[in-house]
Amino acid sequence: MPVPLVTGATGFAGGHLVEHLLEDTPRVAAWGHAGGRDLPAAADPRVAWSAVDVTDREAVVRALDALRPSAIYHCAGVADVHGSWAASARALRVNVMGTDALVGAVERLALNVPVLVTGSALVYGTSVNALTEDSPLAPSSPYGVSKLAQEMRADLAPGHIILARPFNHAGPRQAAAYVTSSFARQIAEAEAGGREPVLSVGNLEARRDITDVRDTVRAYRLLVERGRPHQPYNVCRGEAYRVGDLLDSLIRQARVRIEVKTDPALLRPNDNPVVLGDASRLQRDTGWAPRIPIDDTLRDLLAYWRRQL
Repeated sequence: MPVPLVTGATGFAGGHLVEHLLEDTPRVAAWGHAGGRDLPAAADPRVAWSAVDVTDREAVVRALDALRPSAIYHCAGVADVHGSWAASARALRVNVMGTDALVGAVERLALNVPVLVTGSALVYGTSVNALTEDSPLAPSSPYGVSKLAQEMRADLAPGHIILARPFNHAGPRQAAAYVTSSFARQIAEAEAGGREPVLSVGNLEARRDITDVRDTVRAYRLLVERGRPHQPYNVCRGEAYRVGDLLDSLIRQARVRIEVKTDPALLRPNDNPVVLGDASRLQRDTGWAPRIPIDDTLRDLLAYWRRQL
């Protein structure tokens, strides 16, 4: 029986996507990078895990040929925006060449299946207005450049290629390198006595369109089912939250008194003041709408870090 495939399944969105697909799919195939996170030791028997490096062309062909999936959700890639300045070649290699290897293998094997390529809203230029899929493309980081090149390569492939441009997403299991998860972890550490109750923060005036990751992966599935091929789709809430307000919401849930201190090292000179998306196309073509309020996302994120610590 053909099964859907999720690449990058040990990552943040990929892991949540596997869980979402299992809600009504008997089996899911999941790829993780052999040199990255360990594959789950006590895996759900419904998940067929494989260690596949998406930049290894022949390994991708062999794995796809053996699996013959019913759909492919391509979530594998380098996701660290800030870190891409120090490792731009790696971002380009994994995001662009990995996608080239995957869609090339699909074409080589003549697989007639939908392939969702998860790009990024950071392909857009700076704007204080809501970004639509027709907004100018002008990435301002090596990561953004890699995601634009990834999308352009995927769009050249024949067949059922679906292009997603997710904006910020947050929720349980997100790495502490991301702003809301960093706040939540620091609060949980202070509650556990592992650090002083002082949060180091960057620019609190920035505004970000943030969607719960569980809503984001639901959009991915709907795009595979209903999205139009070779048509980019913003995946976003359509509301930009002030970072300081998100921090305030987390602090209100804290079990200790929290002090906030600005760390100059966390201030980024190229930081966009506003990142806001328009998800009208996604909503029109798939019927998707966000279901999880941002306060619930933050509550679940803080609860995750409390469990971890």
